[in-house]
Amino acid sequence: MPAWTLFGLMRGSATTDWPVGEDDGQKNVLGMPRYHPEKCEAGCKECVAVCLPGALTLTHGNEARLKVDYGRCVVCQLCVEVCPTGALATSNDWAFAVHERNDLRWKEAIRSPEAAIVKSRIEGAFKRSLHIRHVDAGSCNGCESELQALNNPFYNLHRLGIFFTPSPRFADVLLVTGTVTYAMRDALLATYEAMPEPKWVMAMGTCAVSGGVATGGYSSGHGLEGLLPVDVYLPGCSPNPAAIIHALLVLLERASPRVSDGHMDINRHE
Repeated sequence: MPAWTLFGLMRGSATTDWPVGEDDGQKNVLGMPRYHPEKCEAGCKECVAVCLPGALTLTHGNEARLKVDYGRCVVCQLCVEVCPTGALATSNDWAFAVHERNDLRWKEAIRSPEAAIVKSRIEGAFKRSLHIRHVDAGSCNGCESELQALNNPFYNLHRLGIFFTPSPRFADVLLVTGTVTYAMRDALLATYEAMPEPKWVMAMGTCAVSGGVATGGYSSGHGLEGLLPVDVYLPGCSPNPAAIIHALLVLLERASPRVSDGHMDINRHE
């Protein structure tokens, strides 16, 4: 018997039972900075000055107010480091998959869970299996490294009935990473057109959601914004494997989004 086989038999199953269990493999992993507006100091612009992708901006009305767009956040934590009052604080909020782009923009008043709109055209579609065609449309390969981890023994994506396919003609979901460079735009659209109906689109990573730090550059667009109909947005730089699995389960209606109007529901457990 090979040594590695004996080692495996002695160790037992290495695969997590998450999302049914608690071990998601992301203990102590930092997520999106949590915003506490009551601590925000009037006239302070420290966080805005260091936010390269423009996730933090100031809106000027009767008084300057901070605007937070998690769809542009690359989770660098620089805003947390420079904030003098703790208005922006570290968190473990990494499961940021949403159906609506506006749910990634922080709002003062949030909708109740009962008022959240769920896309009806996804409901009841693929309860058992899902086939994904991934397109790298100008990524730095950070998202790709996390995608590769989905098939390792710990996450074992296949156990959930979710598979990657090399052909768009057999795919249910187009998973896009990267800023959508001008060189990849036509190839991406051709892939989408080759997919059979019904089909869905997932924007994975801040670059695909909004363009990230390269948005509007000489070779890049603004991610999938205005290009394809997106069914699930998953920001982050880059989203971890557990966040990707959660996003795919949200698409399948086997899990619920944990974010509404930029607020993480810390009491919700899948």
